[in-house]
Amino acid sequence: MGLEILIPIIVPVSVFVWLYFESKDKNKTILEISKNIDDPSKVEDLIGMLDERKKEPIDYRRTGVITLFTGVGLFLFGVFFLGDILKGVGALVAAIGLGQIIAGYLYPNTSEELTNAVDDFEKK
Repeated sequence: MGLEILIPIIVPVSVFVWLYFESKDKNKTILEISKNIDDPSKVEDLIGMLDERKKEPIDYRRTGVITLFTGVGLFLFGVFFLGDILKGVGALVAAIGLGQIIAGYLYPNTSEELTNAVDDFEKK
């Protein structure tokens, strides 16, 4: 009986511990390699290679399409199987997806799109 109460605590704590040890090893590796490199630009290149963060901005159009079709799927699942509550959840998720798609077109995010938007504005 006590184990099912502890599972919601054990799972997040174990994930945090796992991520801590994973990043700790990566930092030790960077430190050891940087000790043997004399050129500071090579150290910066190394850190840039090991950096897992995304350099590209979020494409709201892509995530919007995914969210939209997830909402449509939930809505249809509610229509055929589970009823009104899931239909409402599906419609809400689909509306969020539509909002993301619209935001993706209103706010261009790649440098090429920004350059094109500025060029179009300057032509007017």
